[in-house]
Amino acid sequence: MLEASNNSELPTIPGKRYFTIGEVSELCAVKPHVLRYWEQEFPQLSPVKRRGNRRYYQHQDVILIRQIRALLYEEGYTIGGARLQMESSTEKVQGVQLQQVLPQMIAELEGVLALLETPN
Repeated sequence: MLEASNNSELPTIPGKRYFTIGEVSELCAVKPHVLRYWEQEFPQLSPVKRRGNRRYYQHQDVILIRQIRALLYEEGYTIGGARLQMESSTEKVQGVQLQQVLPQMIAELEGVLALLETPN
């Protein structure tokens, strides 16, 4: 769910490293005060704050905001429902990553065990 298909009417995200709140507002069709509110409601969304508490969003933040926007505006979720959906999607990704890493970890541990069992 990185790039929702229903975000096709939104402009493409430029290849910049950081975006201001105004730029993100235009890229995601969401007003700046809504972005600030979502920062409080969605713990995954945490832009970098610099000079005078100015917010700078990264590429993954823009994608996350578009996901939140799609859940709230297109799919009709409440804030709480969207938060739960985002958390469960994060847990699924972490579970898949764990399943991919687990066999490698087991093989490495078996190798260490074989080394320990081998007489010197």
